[in-house]
Amino acid sequence: MARNRVDKAKPTVMPAENFNPSADAAALRKAMKGFGTDEQTIIDILCRRCNWQRQVIAETFKNELGRDLIKDLKSELSGRFEDVIIGLMQPPVNYLCQQLFKAMDGIGTNERALIEILCSQNNEQMHHIARVYEEMYNRPLAEHVCTETSGDFRRLLTLIITGTRDPPGTVDPEHAVEQAKQLYDAGEGKWGTDESVFNKILAHSSFDQLEYVFEEYKKLTGRTIEQALKAELSGDLYHALSAIVECVQMAPHFFATRLFKAMDGLGTDDTTLIRIIVSRSEIDLQNIKDEYEQMYNKTLVSAVKSETSGDYKKALCTLLGNA
Repeated sequence: MARNRVDKAKPTVMPAENFNPSADAAALRKAMKGFGTDEQTIIDILCRRCNWQRQVIAETFKNELGRDLIKDLKSELSGRFEDVIIGLMQPPVNYLCQQLFKAMDGIGTNERALIEILCSQNNEQMHHIARVYEEMYNRPLAEHVCTETSGDFRRLLTLIITGTRDPPGTVDPEHAVEQAKQLYDAGEGKWGTDESVFNKILAHSSFDQLEYVFEEYKKLTGRTIEQALKAELSGDLYHALSAIVECVQMAPHFFATRLFKAMDGLGTDDTTLIRIIVSRSEIDLQNIKDEYEQMYNKTLVSAVKSETSGDYKKALCTLLGNA
């Protein structure tokens, strides 16, 4: 059976060799001490270290210099550049939790951000996010999402957050044939659509199992699952289920599309741009770069350069591996 997903996830940010946290901490202090700030040093150090190294630098900064690195950075930096650097300083799961909170805080909800973060996780990752979210905000993630969403979209996100997806590698090819038929009977095979069947299968099955299901769906109906979703569903539920399908088949394609949309047309959706580059830099940002170039016939770096400026641009380009 054809395997569509990228075999090996390639990051753009790796652990720095010959890592010396004391030297890094001293250099960062020097970059922020006195009048003015040496932003280039901050970029060179924090955008070229992996997350655990940044945590060690922050600890060393406190132990050896008696100062809070994040506090110092916040007082010296501003704007989008600050958002990037402070984002890099958070442990990855805490960063995603902050982004989820931000998507729901205040008036209105950023459904696309919820979809991007929640629909791309496997079960173990989702459990970790839900646990940390409650620790950070003293309220369950599922409950917060329920107050900000509605209908079948709310039901789908709740299923994902409460984490009943089968573990990675769980496959049953025979059951996939049955599930493909259930999807057909719930959608294209009937008048109207039974959204609960789509929710149940796409939120419960492992990503590996869903690959089989989508393959069987095509054999059964002659149409792709994407075509079926488009014909049967709309709004946030459609976008969420489509995101799951894309992440099953090829996650870098999903994120490359999100990045393109963040920079397309008038203005730039900086929040999405920063979130994807920061959160995927140690996972599969190289795959996303490759996919972006293939899809849009230009490099992600050139797109970012034309949409951003100053230290903000330098920081993102360094994370993309093109400084």
